[in-house]
Amino acid sequence: MLNSWLHVLSLVVYLGAVLGFWFVLLPAVATLQDHEDKARFLARGLKFYNPLQVGALGVLLFSGAFQLTELKAAYRETFVQQLGYPLAIKLALAFLVVLFSVYQSMGIGHRFVKRHEGGDPVTEQELNGVLRRLRGTNWLIVPIALITLWFGLRLTK
Repeated sequence: MLNSWLHVLSLVVYLGAVLGFWFVLLPAVATLQDHEDKARFLARGLKFYNPLQVGALGVLLFSGAFQLTELKAAYRETFVQQLGYPLAIKLALAFLVVLFSVYQSMGIGHRFVKRHEGGDPVTEQELNGVLRRLRGTNWLIVPIALITLWFGLRLTK
């Protein structure tokens, strides 16, 4: 039962981080006028967001895997017949969520934070490119994560 609560809690934290990033951090950066202020604010926000997103996603994946092991033991021979199709779709979608989330936080966000903290200058065009890629990955993450959640809820029936 603790594993189920951990799974739900990590799902709430993960979705909250992704939606908070989309509806709070990105609009806040857009309201700033000075380029340096935007870069500094984005770097500080990503410094908090990146580990929160990846950490919550990691806990979500592992708690889900532990639950899957318990389900396999309970269903035995009928596991594939009962859960095979929706589970295969859910796992494929979860793979995409992980792929895009890690790209967003580590491939874009972490690299930007390290560059900014290293003192490398970031031009306005580069900052706009980073923001565009962050927004674009969020446009992929949110719907895929919600569809994955829907398939996960179908597995409980």
